Amino acid sequence: MKRRSLLQAMPLLAAGTASAQPQPLARPIPSSGERIPVVGLGTWITFNVGKDADARAQCARVLKHFFDAGGRVVDSSPMYGSSQGVVGEALQRLGAQQRVFAADKVWTSSPGAAQIEASRRLWQVPRFDLLQVHNLVGWEHQLPLLLEMKARGLVRYVGITTSEGRRHREIEQLMRTQRIDFVQFTYNLLDREVEERLLPLARDRGIAVIANRNFREGALLQQLQRHPLPPFAGEAGCTSWAQFALKWVISHPQVTCAIPATTRVDHVRENVATALGPMPDDALRKRMADHVARLR
Repeated sequence: MKRRSLLQAMPLLAAGTASAQPQPLARPIPSSGERIPVVGLGTWITFNVGKDADARAQCARVLKHFFDAGGRVVDSSPMYGSSQGVVGEALQRLGAQQRVFAADKVWTSSPGAAQIEASRRLWQVPRFDLLQVHNLVGWEHQLPLLLEMKARGLVRYVGITTSEGRRHREIEQLMRTQRIDFVQFTYNLLDREVEERLLPLARDRGIAVIANRNFREGALLQQLQRHPLPPFAGEAGCTSWAQFALKWVISHPQVTCAIPATTRVDHVRENVATALGPMPDDALRKRMADHVARLR
């Protein structure tokens, strides 16, 4: 092939290569049908690095590799210290404002509009894809505000959150009575209370689920890594305890997205790769959970 012909063909060759790359599993948001990857990125603790330039640059590298691997959903909150600004600086540096599915929260008992606008400016995005009432703080005031913003096109989706098994009864009541698109709560191999009522209710009500604390801020992995990975982990395509624990979460059909947090590029690659390959069926999920229960 002549050089000129080769140069003309290169964009097509690159496009073909990109399209041939395996894409991580994505699931639909029930209220719209839009699909999002099942592995997102949390920023609690990990992106709260203050003004440390090296740490902020490392967070940007994590985001770059997250996007390059096919990730989209990034979750933060005003509660997370400097995390919002660190995310925003990284998005600006990477030119990734159009690649991210920006999920943030309102966390105040005061009127939330000012806090939401301050958060948007920190993220440096034109609008949020998802706004959630963080830990139900002031939900009676904040939820109507978020629903009004959605009606005006200022946010695309609205949700509520909790963590560590708190306020599940109130979460359930709001899931039954409010027009929310998302609910976020804790789900991992040890914290499984939501299987009883909240996950089935999300299915019945057509509400997307974000699962948080997938590794219990690392404590679950520290416990598991004292033991060898079971041979049957390969049946689920898992090569590490992190993939074992995360694949168990995202293989539940009602989990729309899990949001593990990390400050390491190799870990973010490993996490997103969990959404590739086979997903365990119900029998294998039970085997995985039973094995972990015996290790405790």
